[in-house]
Amino acid sequence: MLTVTEALEKLLASVTPQEITTEPLQNTLGLTLSKDIHSSTDSPPFDKSLMDGYAVRLADLATGVAMLKVIEVITAGRVPTRPIGPGEAAQIMTGTPLPEGADLVIKIEETERAGEDVSIKTKPPSAGANMIRRGTSIRSGDCVLRAGLTLNASRIGALAEMGQTFVPVRQRPRVAILATGDELVPLQQTPGPGQIRNSNEPMLAAQIESMGGIPVPLGIARDDRDELRAKIQQGLESDMLVLSGGVSAGTLDLVPSVLAESSVGEIFHKVEMKPGKPLWFGVKRHDLRSPCYVFGLPGNPVSSLVCCELFVRTAIRRFMGVEPAIAPPQLGRLEHEYSTRADRPTYHPARLTWTRDGLGITLVPWHGSSDLCGTVAANGMAYFPGEARQYCLGDSVEAFVW
Repeated sequence: MLTVTEALEKLLASVTPQEITTEPLQNTLGLTLSKDIHSSTDSPPFDKSLMDGYAVRLADLATGVAMLKVIEVITAGRVPTRPIGPGEAAQIMTGTPLPEGADLVIKIEETERAGEDVSIKTKPPSAGANMIRRGTSIRSGDCVLRAGLTLNASRIGALAEMGQTFVPVRQRPRVAILATGDELVPLQQTPGPGQIRNSNEPMLAAQIESMGGIPVPLGIARDDRDELRAKIQQGLESDMLVLSGGVSAGTLDLVPSVLAESSVGEIFHKVEMKPGKPLWFGVKRHDLRSPCYVFGLPGNPVSSLVCCELFVRTAIRRFMGVEPAIAPPQLGRLEHEYSTRADRPTYHPARLTWTRDGLGITLVPWHGSSDLCGTVAANGMAYFPGEARQYCLGDSVEAFVW
């Protein structure tokens, strides 16, 4: 049986990043940058004021007190028409270019205007006060954004500042979702004896969408080879196929054998972890298009949730070119005592809170892989290696955010 690390390594070796495409800037939120972006200009493109006030020369304001002649007013969208000379000042607005000769800005609150003159009374200033020099943020030719970054609002803003109207990115994967089992009924149906609602499909769809994928729900496939095969063939038309249920060792756990009949090559089956041991992963090769990556998740909902977080998330990140492809854990402190047994590594639902002292981890009451309601107070999971240990309050523990 593979460890989680070994299974993730096999997954990364199997999944190929999506081909590079170009998208209009306004359509790139959440996509992954596929090439480094270099600046074509300095930022800021000129020496500019950070305040409303007066552009002056430090030589005229050694003591902080002066009466200066105002030679012009520089408003937004305008540029200076003349340099600042001895005894002169220019009224200036936030973000506007500084006139030649000025080497600081006095805030308007520290001045008093009297006709064509301005009286300044402040502490002795220093050169560069309340202004920013050209190229302070970035120089022309510098790399602004590296390939592998997910584009968020600030990164899109930076691209806009550089005039990057079209952006090289990798697209989101279409991820088909198929729940299996005779016991499942649609959400709107009242379950009969021995039946349960199909909660895994909306849960997995929400996870996949939050990870950047495009969920494609396929409904329920009964424990019937022909019906399951038809649904699987439909799912194999997507970039990824995520099935829940039917991957253990029961009489009606048909998923692995039907996947094999559908020419999906197995990469691994079963991983040393709790919950989620029966996890299955394989690849369907197509002649005329990119492969479909197939996950057989255990049917118990918390097992499906945890396997999706660890493995489907990694595949989506790899497909989209996110670096690093494996989302790194965060180190936090346990907020209470906890005992573990020496069996399998465990991913325990947890409430993660961030304070000035760092990340705090509180395990939520949880009764195993079928206890989905036990996870509603959680926003992540804590990792415990497969060893018997008594954890104390404040001990360091790895955690993953959902």
